[in-house]
Amino acid sequence: MSNKKRLVIGMTGATGAIYGVRMLQILREQDEWETHLVVSSAGLVNLKYELDMDRAALYELADVTHGINDIASCIASGSFKTEGVVIAPCSMKTLAAVAHGFGDNLISRAADVALKERRKTVLVPRETPLNLAHIRNMASVTEMGGIIYPPMPAFYNKTDSVRAMVDEGVGRILDMFGVDATGLFKPWTGLGG
Repeated sequence: MSNKKRLVIGMTGATGAIYGVRMLQILREQDEWETHLVVSSAGLVNLKYELDMDRAALYELADVTHGINDIASCIASGSFKTEGVVIAPCSMKTLAAVAHGFGDNLISRAADVALKERRKTVLVPRETPLNLAHIRNMASVTEMGGIIYPPMPAFYNKTDSVRAMVDEGVGRILDMFGVDATGLFKPWTGLGG
């Protein structure tokens, strides 16, 4: 039996596939973590379009992969211990499914399980501008204990590198789970120093 900490990563068809990919790359280098990946069909389309990456290359980054419709998967049960779930990127459809407990696929079911078990659940929504349904769904997830983390860059780091902006967001998300994020972002220390 493995003593590794498990983190479920869901990737949907919203723009920002780099967030899920970068998270998997970082966790791949950390021996104490085991990743469980679920990607939607729209997520695979977006992965190919944005990063010219196919399913096989993505799956190589994960320790365990699960089919989007495999509702009998281990991550569909609260008895399977994980540190939580990150959905990066998170489409508005998936946000709505999580907000309303509509576990129609393994990504929304895994998030529902994490919420019911009071495990950390982080959604990384990629949509702008937001309509009222989006905002209400974000509020519902927050009221259930989930964390809404739009990947907004911190300009005080004074970078013009997309990679640095992605690393900052990914590092801050992983830091919430206790993952060593050294070098991915600079914590704010104030202006006086």
